[in-house]
Amino acid sequence: MTSRRQFIQIVPVAGAALLTGREVMAQAMVADKDPQATALGYVSDATKADKAKYKNYAAGQTCGNCALYQGKPADAAGACPLFAGKQVAAKGWCSAYAKKA
Repeated sequence: MTSRRQFIQIVPVAGAALLTGREVMAQAMVADKDPQATALGYVSDATKADKAKYKNYAAGQTCGNCALYQGKPADAAGACPLFAGKQVAAKGWCSAYAKKA
């Protein structure tokens, strides 16, 4: 049987382990060949977007200035709700691009 003292000692350690696991998962980058990325036409370098296939692409559009991008403006990568648990490159682009207001 676990005593209250042992329980109180375990809880902070377990919580820290869970938070660390989430940070590691959030740091995984989306690969250009990832099935979700391929479906959305994601590329980690916006200048390499398929302009023939994605007519809505315009020069200057990047994940960093997209409304869905959750990173800070100075970050090299940030979270995107389209790619749960992964980060997109700030210089990337996908067909779901929406200009940030």
